[in-house]
Amino acid sequence: MGVEIKESGVSEEEFEQMEQFVHDYLQASIEGAGDGGRMRWYPWHSADYRFNHIRNVVALSEEIAASEGADLDVVRVAALFHDIAKLEAPQEEHAAEGARIAREYLERGDFPPSFIDQVCQSVTDHSYQGPLSDVSLETRSLVEADLLDKIGANGTALILLRMGYESRSHMDSAEMVNRVFERGQEAADRVVSDTAESIAYKRLQRVKWFQEWLEAEVSGIDMTDSL
Repeated sequence: MGVEIKESGVSEEEFEQMEQFVHDYLQASIEGAGDGGRMRWYPWHSADYRFNHIRNVVALSEEIAASEGADLDVVRVAALFHDIAKLEAPQEEHAAEGARIAREYLERGDFPPSFIDQVCQSVTDHSYQGPLSDVSLETRSLVEADLLDKIGANGTALILLRMGYESRSHMDSAEMVNRVFERGQEAADRVVSDTAESIAYKRLQRVKWFQEWLEAEVSGIDMTDSL
């Protein structure tokens, strides 16, 4: 019996159209929000940051899915929609709202109902806090990617930006970077795939190197209590 070759159900053109839709939706969310809302003045609550995060998660989830044998189409589309409602819905509701938006969009196209259901289930479950063995391989790939984008260089840059918004001195940088390291350790403990574990390890090493660099070159910073 020959091996069945699965053709991609999502063309690059279709994916680019989805990507543009997500970008425009995020921009519209901010434009309609006024000056208040969920700390929108923080960089990670801007449309630009959220879209960049989504693209990072798409790339990471594709890498994990390809290595772990997950359905790549389901994973990359779910990753694209996973935070589309992040800027307009409460944190505890943004996953379900994102799944609703994804379903409305995908049902306008020529996608199989089973594919749409899988994508929407992964979007719904991407905020699941329980064991990743409880969710599908596709959802696991998405959750792991979402965790990994918050650590490493991206997480470190954002936490240092936060120092400015909170009027902190650079002397607090060791403490702030250590938060990224701690979050990275939590992420490394939670991911289960070999691919995600490898990425987490590399990113944690870079954060630790940066902590050591701060200690070596910024006079007065004592990182003994941070590490």
